[in-house]
Amino acid sequence: MQLLRLCDFSAPFSLNDVGCGYGALLAFLSRRHKRKEIRYLGLDLSAAMIAQARQLWRKRSDAEFVVASASPRVADYSMASGIFNVKLDHSDALWTQFIEATLAAMHATSRRGFAVNFLAPLADGAGAPELYRVQPALWTTYCEREFGAEVEVLDNYGMREYTLLVRMP
Repeated sequence: MQLLRLCDFSAPFSLNDVGCGYGALLAFLSRRHKRKEIRYLGLDLSAAMIAQARQLWRKRSDAEFVVASASPRVADYSMASGIFNVKLDHSDALWTQFIEATLAAMHATSRRGFAVNFLAPLADGAGAPELYRVQPALWTTYCEREFGAEVEVLDNYGMREYTLLVRMP
């Protein structure tokens, strides 16, 4: 998973998973980094998803789940996978405001950095209007300007998306 390339797994850390759903990232971490100490907080707008995550991960003392749009704690890292992709019939202006607010909240609740992904534009410019596709430069520049962050763009990993790794100065 490209988002996790932001994290330094050589020492314990805390992680906020924005839009966690039922905790799929926690499952991935459990398989790939089972001996690492990671204090995980999953948050999602869906109470049903959080209820499912709490049930699924009830035996994990290092994991919590909350219904929220922004983290109630500051962690070392924050991640969001796929939450910007489906804008439905929202206007571009409203969707931009949503992304800006989410990135600002992730910045405010991340000590070391945060990672997000976006759908890449299609070569012919086509695509479903309910999906949000954007060139990396828009959000790379935004994060550099607004947060004074160093931004790395990961792409060409076999999907029509890219990942931004946003590191705090």
